[in-house]
Amino acid sequence: MIQTATQLLTLEAFLRLPETKPASEFVNGKIIQKPMPQGKHSRLQGKLCEHINRAVETEKIALALPELRCTFGDRSLVPDVAVFRWNRIPKTDSGDIANRFLIAPDWSIEILSPEQSQTKVLDNLLHCIGHQTELGWLIDPDTESILVLLSDRRLQLLKGNDRVPVLEGVELELTVDRLFSWLKMN
Repeated sequence: MIQTATQLLTLEAFLRLPETKPASEFVNGKIIQKPMPQGKHSRLQGKLCEHINRAVETEKIALALPELRCTFGDRSLVPDVAVFRWNRIPKTDSGDIANRFLIAPDWSIEILSPEQSQTKVLDNLLHCIGHQTELGWLIDPDTESILVLLSDRRLQLLKGNDRVPVLEGVELELTVDRLFSWLKMN
């Protein structure tokens, strides 16, 4: 992650700044710019949104959104994939999806980029869990593993044929090997 500001800022001041590409996050009074997604990251992010939404959207169980700014608990984070249960999706008075999400996702998924600090990404996931996120995944393409954070702050390191837990009520069978098979282009 690239730190782009050295002096402490308020969350309100951060939210008034223009958006950056790639996205910047607000953590502990500082602006941290996320790295530009590369091939493996983009592929996994797209396939995760596709598979999760195929399992949940029609029945209005949940919705997976890529790169969505979520502001809660004095932080403003942009998980690679944020999944919200349908009844928690912020809406406008007319029933449209809201632009601002001022709550933690129910399921937060991060895909580790080569130049990202695993500790900083894990800190963001733990922050989510501390604000009622039910499930967090930290996907590491280099080791083909997934670190799973459960709501009680237990951690599980999954590899190979391990089945990856999903939100309760979501019908999605996925193993670590299957997830990483999406990177194969032959």
